[in-house]
Amino acid sequence: MNEFGKIFIILGVVFILIGLIWGIIGKLPGDISIKRGNFSLHFPIMTSIVVSIILSAIFYIIGRFK
Repeated sequence: MNEFGKIFIILGVVFILIGLIWGIIGKLPGDISIKRGNFSLHFPIMTSIVVSIILSAIFYIIGRFK
């Protein structure tokens, strides 16, 4: 049960970090935004790529320590 609590704490910290990073890099150049009348579309291509690179690095580092 002790390991279960540690996993939740680590997941909470990871989610907080992702939220902070997402607020900083929320609209990068390369993200597509279309606004026409009552319709708006935001397709975050570059933001998705940056988040993918960051998560890949985090999982690589975690995998190295296991």
